[in-house]
Amino acid sequence: MRNMGGAIPPRANVILLGLFLAVVLRPAYGQAVPPGQQSQPSPDTESAPNQPLPSLTTPLPQKTIQERYHPITARQRLRWVITNTIGPSHLIGGVFTSAIGTALDRPREDGPHWGGFGERYGIRLTGIVPGNIMEASIGALWGEDPRYFRAPEDHFGGRMKNIVKQTFLARQRDGSFAPAYARYVAVTGNNFLSNEWRPDSEANDHDAVLRSLEGMAGRMASNAFEEFWPDVKTHVFHKSD
Repeated sequence: MRNMGGAIPPRANVILLGLFLAVVLRPAYGQAVPPGQQSQPSPDTESAPNQPLPSLTTPLPQKTIQERYHPITARQRLRWVITNTIGPSHLIGGVFTSAIGTALDRPREDGPHWGGFGERYGIRLTGIVPGNIMEASIGALWGEDPRYFRAPEDHFGGRMKNIVKQTFLARQRDGSFAPAYARYVAVTGNNFLSNEWRPDSEANDHDAVLRSLEGMAGRMASNAFEEFWPDVKTHVFHKSD
C-alpha cells in the first residue's frame, strides 16, 4: 500500500539517519591512508589552516583521473550526499523525468495533471535521498569513493570508456578501482525499499528491478554530464575579452 503523501515512512528515516551518523560522520572514516604511504592533506581539504570551511551545499571540486588520488573525507561524503540530492543538475533531471511520467500518466494513480507532476517529483526525490545516504555510508565502511573522476586528457573513446567504467567501479582508499558494491546495494536496496511508499501499480519486485537498472543508467548519464559539461561551458559559453 502506498504511504500517506508518498513520503518515506518515519521509521525508514530514522534508520537511514542513524546509519549515516554512525558511519559517515565518524572522523576516522574517509581519511584512512593505505599502509606504507605518507599521509598528505587533500588540496581541497576542509581542515586547511586559516581557510573557512566550504558550505555543505557547495559541490565538491571536480577531480581528474590523472591527478594524485586523495581519499574522500567524512565531510566531503556529507557534501556529496547533499549536492547530489539538491544540486541544480539533479533537480532539473527530476523535472524532466517527472514531466515524461506525467505525459505518459505513469503511474496512473498520480494522474496526468500538475498535482500528478508534483507527486512524481516528490517520489523521485524520496528515492534519491535514501539511495545517496546508503551509498555514502555503506561505502565508508570499506573506503569506497562515490565521486566521479574525469579523464579530460583522454580521447573521446577513452572518455566514454571512463564513463562506463566508473558506473560500475569506484575508487578505493589506495586509489585503485574495484566493483562499486556500496552503489549496487544502495541502488537495488533503495528501489526495493521504496515499494513501501510507491503507488500500488509499481510497488512490486518487477518494477523495483527495472528501477534499479534505470538507476545505474542514471548514474552513467550523471557521469557523462560531469565528464563533458566543463568542456561545454568552456567552448560554448566562454566569452572572449
